[in-house]
Amino acid sequence: MKYLIVGLGNIGDEYRNTRHNIGFMVLDALAKASNLVFKDGRYGATASMSVKGRQLLLLKPSTYMNLSGNAVRYWMQHEKIPLENVLIIVDDLSLPFGVMRLKGKGSDAGHNGLKHIAATLGTQNYARLRFGIGNDFPKGGQIDYVLGCFDEDAMKLLPERLETAGKIIESFCLAGLNITMNQYNNK
Repeated sequence: MKYLIVGLGNIGDEYRNTRHNIGFMVLDALAKASNLVFKDGRYGATASMSVKGRQLLLLKPSTYMNLSGNAVRYWMQHEKIPLENVLIIVDDLSLPFGVMRLKGKGSDAGHNGLKHIAATLGTQNYARLRFGIGNDFPKGGQIDYVLGCFDEDAMKLLPERLETAGKIIESFCLAGLNITMNQYNNK
């Protein structure tokens, strides 16, 4: 079985460690733990890994956030991966830092990457792992906050949270959506 695991983010050094790039960070941590190297390809950088017989294609789109659907659609078609085997990792302002919620469908909640994926695929019925980045910003400061770097306290906790995200991804591929939601969404 093949799975497409997509970490949303923006390419370029200026975005590297920003909150909006948590999807890239999750995949980078997963790849590092498995000694994988991403290679640049069409619509993004990819790495392949195997987990107990399941083939995972990790994708960091190079399309910028608001065109993420193009990369998702291309790699789904190219690798013949069904929608139920796609997982999108995305930052979420409505969750406190480090809190993660796995969902099988839902709205884009104002997130431009999810909005474009839904428009491109013609459905909102795809799995997404929402990684909380908090919302500690003044009125009108959302863009600067999202495109800003994590503070020192968050950076200390980030490695453990990234490791947990990797476990959620593996469980999604091995145990399925519902079992993984039941195991991790209450933590």
